[in-house]
Amino acid sequence: MKLRILVADDNEAFRNGLIRLLNAQADCRVVCEAANGREAVEQAVLHQPDIAILDYSMPELDSLSGASKILQAVPRVELLILTQHDAPYTVQRALNSGVRGFVVKSDASQDLLAALAVLRQHKVFLSSTIAHALSAKPV
Repeated sequence: MKLRILVADDNEAFRNGLIRLLNAQADCRVVCEAANGREAVEQAVLHQPDIAILDYSMPELDSLSGASKILQAVPRVELLILTQHDAPYTVQRALNSGVRGFVVKSDASQDLLAALAVLRQHKVFLSSTIAHALSAKPV
């Protein structure tokens, strides 16, 4: 069964490239897209995706507020943040809000498809940059 995916990013060129990449995968189908957080919530409610990929910084409703609203409306959805932000605090805030996947855009070419496979199993995925940074922190 194909993963039904929502892609939300305010950068139209990036969003379109991501949609092309995902639709080229045999097991993925982008069912809706959004250019801001408010649209992401509306589209998630309307299309009930399996996975919602959200840019961290979006206009009209930030991704973490949007993630919370999406989870309220579609409790079975898995949320993945795709962002340029890689600060541990940002990652922790996302995970605390119910996000299960966090991929830094610079890692997307190597980590995004792996993240989708892990989220499909309802497990947590952190991109290479984040996992490395967290494992290198002194305890």
